[in-house]
Amino acid sequence: MDDNERTYTMGRSKEETERLIQQSGLYEDITRRLLTDAGLFTGMKVLDIGSGAGDVAFAAAELVGSEGEVVGVDMNPEILETARTRAQAAGLANVQFVAGDVQTLDLPDDFDALIGRLVLLYLPDPVATLKQLATHLQPGGIVAFQDAEFSVYSLIAHPETPIMNQLAEWGVEVFRRSGAHVNMGLDLYSTFVNAGLPEPTLQYSAPLGGPETWGGYQFIAAAFQSLLPLLERFEIATAEEVDLDTLVQRLRAEVVASKRPLMLPPHITAWAQLPA
Repeated sequence: MDDNERTYTMGRSKEETERLIQQSGLYEDITRRLLTDAGLFTGMKVLDIGSGAGDVAFAAAELVGSEGEVVGVDMNPEILETARTRAQAAGLANVQFVAGDVQTLDLPDDFDALIGRLVLLYLPDPVATLKQLATHLQPGGIVAFQDAEFSVYSLIAHPETPIMNQLAEWGVEVFRRSGAHVNMGLDLYSTFVNAGLPEPTLQYSAPLGGPETWGGYQFIAAAFQSLLPLLERFEIATAEEVDLDTLVQRLRAEVVASKRPLMLPPHITAWAQLPA
């Protein structure tokens, strides 16, 4: 797909920012494990790309402590205002946010770690971008990324979960049609290697839930609210077919009836350390 035909799949809105914050709560344990296993520790200087509302940068800021520093970069200046407000409210004085394209910004070359979550799947050339970003690391620097892997949904479709099956089909198709890399999770390995980085350590995780009070139902509904403009633009599904007003209730009822948990998009984490 031509770069000019690419569209940021989730769009930009107040509701999407709220969804990103909700997403962080559901995936927080996975992200923290990645950053810890990768070796972030007190005093490090970290570059976080695609910072959004700031949650990954906040997790890193807590690990590097007051002696460390986190610089978060995002192309959307409006969402970074939310990130700055949240950082101030949390008392995180060791994190700052910069608006702009991380590939063209004038950034220093003294970072100890390069991190990102759900970023590479939206890039036209993840290999070239990762190779370029790694030049901002010092010798021995850490590269740690987390991305979605949608291929598993074709394997878990079940006759007793028609709503989940349909949502998965619509979701994967809208990401594909928008130009996102729907297999970026499994492609993290080749992306690291082709970018000239060491072979990464990988892990696969997916939040699942079934309890009535689980937040995953609302998260899926919020995701489809953000996806709806492209679902309709690409003529994949209509607002009436998605039926956001009843989606949470229908999903919950399907889980209860089928006794099969709802699985949120699986994430694969990858990290590697450059030679010292």
